[in-house]
Amino acid sequence: MLAKRSILARLLAVAMAGCVLLAPTGPSVAKATSDPQPYVKYYVVVAQYQGQSESLTAIARRFLGSGERSAEIYHLNTGRVQPDGSRLTDPGVLKAGWQLVLPWDAAGEGVKYGQLPTGKRPTPSARPTGTTSPGPAAGSPSPSPSRTSASPRPGGTGPKCTATTGSSSRSDWAQLRMAADSAWTLTRGNGVKVAVVDTGVDATLQQLSGRVAVGADVTVGNGRGDTDCLGSGTAMAGIIAGDSSVDGSPVGIAPDATILPVRVVRGSGAARAADAANAIEVAVSAGASVVAVGSHVDLGDPAVASSVATALDHDVLLVAGAPTKAVTPPSPAGRSGGGALLFAGGVGAGDQLAEQYVEGAVEVVAPGVDVASLGVGGGRAVSNTGTEFAVAFVAGQAALIRAAQPDLTAAQVKDRIRSTADAIGATVSDTKYGSGMINPAASVSVSVGNRNQVASQQEGNTGAAFAVILGIALLCGAGVVFGLRLRRRRFGG
Repeated sequence: MLAKRSILARLLAVAMAGCVLLAPTGPSVAKATSDPQPYVKYYVVVAQYQGQSESLTAIARRFLGSGERSAEIYHLNTGRVQPDGSRLTDPGVLKAGWQLVLPWDAAGEGVKYGQLPTGKRPTPSARPTGTTSPGPAAGSPSPSPSRTSASPRPGGTGPKCTATTGSSSRSDWAQLRMAADSAWTLTRGNGVKVAVVDTGVDATLQQLSGRVAVGADVTVGNGRGDTDCLGSGTAMAGIIAGDSSVDGSPVGIAPDATILPVRVVRGSGAARAADAANAIEVAVSAGASVVAVGSHVDLGDPAVASSVATALDHDVLLVAGAPTKAVTPPSPAGRSGGGALLFAGGVGAGDQLAEQYVEGAVEVVAPGVDVASLGVGGGRAVSNTGTEFAVAFVAGQAALIRAAQPDLTAAQVKDRIRSTADAIGATVSDTKYGSGMINPAASVSVSVGNRNQVASQQEGNTGAAFAVILGIALLCGAGVVFGLRLRRRRFGG
C-alpha cells in the first residue's frame, strides 16, 4: 500500500509538472490552510482580587452580575488545558495565570477580547482595580456551579439540580462534519446501551426524553446517575443520543441508543480512583456494550487499569480520551478478551488538536473543540471543548455499528471505526491523528460479510486514482512533447 502511494505521489508530481508547463503563467495566490483560533472573551486569573482569593462565583458576580452564572464559566473551561498544564476540575480552586473563557455578555475591567494567548505563560497583574463587590472570604467554600440539594428525584436519592447554563456563541460544525443522518436509513443505534462514565446525565431534558436509564452514582454507593450538576456528562449524552426535534438542538449521532449514566465525579468536580474503577465495572455489569469514559477518569491509575482489563474480557468497546502523559494501555485480564479499548483525540474545525496528546497515542480523532451540545438545567445548546466530547462522538458511532451489525465483536467494531476513518495526516496511521477523522456513515454503509472489504475498496479507489493520474501524466507529457516540436519548427530548431 505504501509503495503504491509513493508511486502515485510521483506520478501526480510528474503530471502536475507537465500541466504547469502548458498552463498560462500569472501571479500565484496563496491561501491559508489553517483556521485561526476563534476570538473569545476571557479573563486571566490573578493571585487575589481586593485581598480575596479568586473563585468562579466571585468572577461571575463581577463580570456577569450574578454568582449563579458561575456554571456557565465552569462549562466553558472544564475541558481546557491551562497554561500551567492543569485543568479546571474544582470550581473553588483557581490558579493565578489561568485563562478563563467567559460568556459573550461578560463585561468589566479585566475582561479581554481576542484570541487566547499561546506560548509563554502570561504574567497576571498583581491586582485589578475593579470597583465591584468583593468575592467570598478567603478559604470559604465555593459551591459547585449553580448546584443545589433542594430535593431528590422521585424514587431516587440523587440531588435535583437547578443549574442554568447560558447559551454561548454556538457552531454546529461538528454535527455537520459528522453527517450522521446519512447513516440513519440503516441504523439509529436502536437497542444499544451506551454507558457514560462521568458527571451523571440530566434525564429531565426533553432532548433526552426516554433515552436515559436510571444508572448509578458510585460516589454514594446507592444513588442514581440520571441527574447532573456539572454538565459534562449531559453534554456527552447529547452528542451520543440527543434528539434534534426539540428547539433545533444539535442532533446526537445515535438518537435511538439508550444512555446508561454512571456518575463518578463528586460535587467538588474530582473523581477518586476507587470510584472510577467501580464505575467501569458497574457499566459493564449493567449490560452496556459501549462505554464512554469521561476525562475525570485516569486510566493510568492501577485500580482503574485493573477494572479496564477486566472489562476487556467482555464484549465491550471502551472509548477513552487519548492520554496526555505516558501510560501503558490495559490488556484483557484473561487469556482471550473480546473487548477493545479505543483512544480518541479531539480536534477543531481546522483540525487543531484539543490537547497535546502523547505522540502516537491517538487512534482516531473526532470533534472536540467548540462542539455544540446540551447544557444542564434547561437543555439550551452550549459550546464545549474537551477530549471527552470527541469520546462521545466515537461512542455514538460505535452504537450505530453495534446496532447495524450485532454479530461484530467489540474488537471488530474498533477495526471498522479505524478502517473507515478519513485520513488527515500524511500517512495511513499518522502520529498526531491516528487513522484520522471518524466517518459514521461510511462505518455502517459497507457490508461486513468480508472484513477485508473496506480495505479492498480502498485498494480499488487507489487503482482508479492510479489510472486517472497515469492518464493525466500521459496527456500532459504528450502535450509537452508536441509543444516542444512545434517550437522547434517555428524557430528552425
